[in-house]
Amino acid sequence: MRRRFISKVIKIIVLILIVSFIIIEGLIIIHGQEDKKYDAEYLVVLGSGLWGDVLSPTLLDRMNKSLEFIKNNPDTKIIVSGGQGRGENMPESQAMRDYLVLNGVDENKIIQEDKSTSTIENLKFTKQILENLDGKNNHKIMIVTNEFHLFRSKFIAKRLGFIAYGMPSKTITHIAPKYFIREYFAVIKSFIFDR
Repeated sequence: MRRRFISKVIKIIVLILIVSFIIIEGLIIIHGQEDKKYDAEYLVVLGSGLWGDVLSPTLLDRMNKSLEFIKNNPDTKIIVSGGQGRGENMPESQAMRDYLVLNGVDENKIIQEDKSTSTIENLKFTKQILENLDGKNNHKIMIVTNEFHLFRSKFIAKRLGFIAYGMPSKTITHIAPKYFIREYFAVIKSFIFDR
């Protein structure tokens, strides 16, 4: 009797995990698309690692996506967000800023957030910077990050009071499955803890 009960509980747990995985991955895929209609005051580019002082391929793709957006929206101010991690010679935001300037972006349009080490910190610290700039608390932002990361980034941003739009950069094909699976767990963690 007890063995049957335990077996039933395990089956229910496995079913819940499978259903939640399908739902969350579906949301990640659906929300990983570019928002075509937007009214963004700021472009927020989320950091993604340096190799010493060189942009990682993931971060380089985010920066190139940002340049696309800036070309079509030249008056938008840009926030580059990312602190300094292990193996990095400078804050990610400094390398991001340098890359934009090297590619013709006016440095006066770039704001650096250089303390964050996670997505929640990227957006929390960005919010603090913007509130200190103009006293508003419902800024309209376009977030640039990888497609697998966009759903969670926009979810956290909205929870913090932003009006958030998204522009995805691509993930290298052979590593994408790993990141999409990892993001399932990150979404659950953010839903519970990131406030």
